[in-house]
Amino acid sequence: MTTEFQTHRVEGHDGVHLNVSIGGSGTPVVLLHGFPQTHLCWRHVAADLAQDHTVIAPDLRGYGDSDKPEDTGETYSKRTMAADVVKVAENLGFRRFALAGHDRGALVAIRAGLDHPEAVTHLASLDVFTTLDMWDVMAGRAAAVGWHLYLMAQPPGLPEAMINAVPDAFFGHFLDVWAKSGFPEEIREVYLEKSRKAVTSIVADYRASAGIDVDHDEADRRAGNRLRMPVTVLQQDWGPAMTGQAVERWQAWVEDPANLDHRTVNSGHFMAEEDPKTISQALRDLIKR
Repeated sequence: MTTEFQTHRVEGHDGVHLNVSIGGSGTPVVLLHGFPQTHLCWRHVAADLAQDHTVIAPDLRGYGDSDKPEDTGETYSKRTMAADVVKVAENLGFRRFALAGHDRGALVAIRAGLDHPEAVTHLASLDVFTTLDMWDVMAGRAAAVGWHLYLMAQPPGLPEAMINAVPDAFFGHFLDVWAKSGFPEEIREVYLEKSRKAVTSIVADYRASAGIDVDHDEADRRAGNRLRMPVTVLQQDWGPAMTGQAVERWQAWVEDPANLDHRTVNSGHFMAEEDPKTISQALRDLIKR
């Protein structure tokens, strides 16, 4: 992050401490990173938003320099990780905040919006479906793109052993394949270094998305629990059929369809780094709603 940002250890849920980068002043915006990254993925967007917002960018539990507690079944559920975010913001003096997440961070942000509507004023999701919809749309040969989801859904032991055998090749594969443009070498090395030290907790995060996270989404769908705040969804061009399906599926999760702004971004998966100007503007547009 820029020199204007300061890094702090801030307590989240159940005594877990997160590594949090904070900068700027004004109404708060919390930014959550994806896989296999850290809060650094927001460095360009954060610098822009910090001109008139307090920007809070944590490493999710299990990632980067945040705590990596042993998994007990719910430790890495998105519900628990969302509770981290709300607690961190509260400990920094903010009971209400705008929230944007990319990839894994978007899943946490969505869960925070569903579980804590009193805290989340605006919600942005970058390049994901909800957990439940993600598994619904994965089928046939198209599911090959999500092979890592199936690997890390397996019981503890084999996935961790396989990834630990070649961590840089594993994590580097996604950095290389999912981006339309490459990363600066020093940033790529940070992502690889932090990920190779977090294999067990990263797998636990993904394993939760094949189990308890789906249970929570299904319970919300049965109960009719939906997102009440303004929502912006940013995604790559997944093709006409998938893009249309994405809009329909997202509409089902938003209480008021007028609150949903669904946009296609001309970039790779790592859009906050590949096209930060577009992402910054989209977040500014969201916060004004």
